[in-house]
Amino acid sequence: MTRFEPDRGLTGRMVATMFLLGLLYVAFMAVLIAVGTQAIVVAVIAVGFLLAQYFLSDRIALFAMHGREVSPQEAPELHGVIDRLSALADMPKPRVAIADSDVPNAFATGRNQKNAVVCVTTGLLRRLEPEELEGVLAHELSHVAHRDVAVMTIASFLGVLAGLITRFTLYSGLGRSRNQNGPPIGLIILLVSGIVYAVSFLLTRLLSRYRELAADRAGALLTQRPSALASALTKVTGDIARIPTRDLRANQAFNAFFFVPALSRASIASLFATHPPLDRRLEQLARISAELGRR
Repeated sequence: MTRFEPDRGLTGRMVATMFLLGLLYVAFMAVLIAVGTQAIVVAVIAVGFLLAQYFLSDRIALFAMHGREVSPQEAPELHGVIDRLSALADMPKPRVAIADSDVPNAFATGRNQKNAVVCVTTGLLRRLEPEELEGVLAHELSHVAHRDVAVMTIASFLGVLAGLITRFTLYSGLGRSRNQNGPPIGLIILLVSGIVYAVSFLLTRLLSRYRELAADRAGALLTQRPSALASALTKVTGDIARIPTRDLRANQAFNAFFFVPALSRASIASLFATHPPLDRRLEQLARISAELGRR
């Protein structure tokens, strides 16, 4: 347990999403077994990917982002902020890392509080004031406290499985095979896999956007400074817009982990984004500020 305020909305959405994904998984496997495919082989491979991502997410993320763990002697101010926030939240202090990147951002990863790591970029450290950095780090610690990384890893499993089965079907030639006196097996598999992937994608993206709002709220309430987090959001989003697109694309694969997405689109594509729009995040923080002012 931590002192982060419980979020019943987040808990309810996590439970509902997992329930729906579980039902979808059972139906998906039932169809695959009914048409007599070798889906079990692909499922085993997918489970292997899931376990690797679940247990090695912290190492994989740091390696991919070129982040390195730093000691209190190397980054005393950063460690000091995380020390204070961890004590305030009554949670174990995560490992601390820095990624050498001008893209201002931060992320938390690790399957639980004992294996968590919080990483910030050098670009973020150069741009934010101490109170703004505290707001960002409180947001990331909320992800750790709510085990968001583990939840999203498990939630994404069905989409990964559907994608692998689709590729297996296309590359194995199964898509051109037919049951004797029956419909094409491959087309059935491709159709079902596509539907499963689309539905699981939408469910996980909806959950991802809500967990970002929940982390904003929990971080703001922990620090009692929603305005500092709002200032950090505004500053980071504005500065990211000035980063060369090619540099942002190199980081786009990690959008789900980031405090602010590396690339975002102000169009219908935003409906499928990992993060809610900036305006919605700022509106929530303004409401929290008003609530705190009335207490």
